[in-house]
Amino acid sequence: MPDFSQRFLFDDSDIRGELVGLNDSYSHVLAKHSYPQPVAQLLGELLAAASLLIGTIKFEGLLILQARSSGAVPLLMVECSSEGELRGIARYHAEQIGADASLPELMPDGVLAMTVDPKAGQRYQGIVDLEGETLADCLTNYFATSEQLPTRFWLSADGQGARGLLLQQLPADRLKEADEREASWQHAIALADTIKAEELLGLDNETLLHRLYHQEALRLFEPRPLQFGCSCSRERSSRALISLGQADAEALVQEHGGRVEIDCQFCNERYLFDAADVLQLFIDGSSDEPSDTRH
Repeated sequence: MPDFSQRFLFDDSDIRGELVGLNDSYSHVLAKHSYPQPVAQLLGELLAAASLLIGTIKFEGLLILQARSSGAVPLLMVECSSEGELRGIARYHAEQIGADASLPELMPDGVLAMTVDPKAGQRYQGIVDLEGETLADCLTNYFATSEQLPTRFWLSADGQGARGLLLQQLPADRLKEADEREASWQHAIALADTIKAEELLGLDNETLLHRLYHQEALRLFEPRPLQFGCSCSRERSSRALISLGQADAEALVQEHGGRVEIDCQFCNERYLFDAADVLQLFIDGSSDEPSDTRH
């Protein structure tokens, strides 16, 4: 099944849900770097989380999840666009990573940042301490401390696939009484907490939801496709050189033997610029094609 996110609603309570499954895009991300298994799992979980969250925010632009720490994994970073394009990267110290290392062991003293970067409008960022045994716990804590709608996450990844489930309590509509709303919310969470990792990774959506909520009335909407996509380009690399100023850009070319290489950390695409390219940039800003002097 292609990568997807799929929304569902509880007909008799004020709760929405989202399911995400990633295989191809997750494989693309892992193929670019040789990650240790614990790092590959964390990165898969964060990819699934970003895919879940992009469905909760109605905007055009980019959602960025970034976890930083002082430990063996100083950086996890995932981006998901409103068009459903995903990319991600991790930084790690392999010699410090055990085969079964947990999130607290890999990322002590960490922080988790969620950034919403719309095409139009103001950029927003929220930051919370990376506290919890799992990334799902940390994301749940983020929503609890940011005074947003109560939201819970379940995430799993195994180096082959990544899956995620989100439940979110909606504003009062069907259930007006506070006690009744809370009981309904806790009931939905308690059932979701029975999911095993192998079930989340291995079952299709209809089977999974039936196993959890066969006594509830649910509406399952059409899946939305997701795919790997990188926003790097020769034009963006050119802008980075232009930002240095002509003298420094030309000096950089000379220092590197007549050619500057700009590599994308996410997809490993390489953009090459020689002296003629750099000169052309400062003449007219053109970056469409490399010069004919390339060897």
